[in-house]
Amino acid sequence: MRVLIVEDDLSLVRGLKKALARVGIAVDHEMSGSAAIEIVPSEAYSLIVLDLGLPDLSGQEVLHRLRNNGCGVPILILTALGEVKDKIKCFNLGADDYLTKPFDLGEFEARVKALVRRGKGRPDPILRCGSLLLDTSTATAAIDDEPLSLRRREVAVLEILMSNAGRLVRKERIISEVFGFDEPVAPNAIELYIARLRQKLGPSGLKIKTVRGLGYLMEDR
Repeated sequence: MRVLIVEDDLSLVRGLKKALARVGIAVDHEMSGSAAIEIVPSEAYSLIVLDLGLPDLSGQEVLHRLRNNGCGVPILILTALGEVKDKIKCFNLGADDYLTKPFDLGEFEARVKALVRRGKGRPDPILRCGSLLLDTSTATAAIDDEPLSLRRREVAVLEILMSNAGRLVRKERIISEVFGFDEPVAPNAIELYIARLRQKLGPSGLKIKTVRGLGYLMEDR
């Protein structure tokens, strides 16, 4: 999955990126509201984290424009403004959650994961396919209760495939959700992750099929 952070505090952004990377979430970053409004329609985001104190437009104005433009991506407000009137205004404008600074990184991660699941219509963090279980809240997987050793991007690819079990997932979609737009992507990166997953999923009997020229499909158990 990919998250867009709209925040002008670079030290904070670095910390948030590091925290989300640990659980397999790719992060894009914009410092201005106008840049965010421009980029959101063309990218596949699972969540937008939006600061209210931006250098050009206010976060509330950005929120208003995004919703008026038909953006349905869940939006988490991140701000130092903790008054009830500010929260009420943001929720009325279409915010999905509101977190005041300073905050605990663990709480931030939990809210991000919950909003992403809710946006996908999947409140349960557990995904199951046959004997394979993936806990998206902890980025851990197991086959018949035996833990799997997965790298963070392998977890991200596996989550996309399991969330769409029985349906074709295009390679371009996997790339867009696993990598940020400023991250280099090797030509065979996805093929490498798929090959590793096939090897590790062997004991489960699950198959990841390649649909040549299109993408990948995990069989539905």
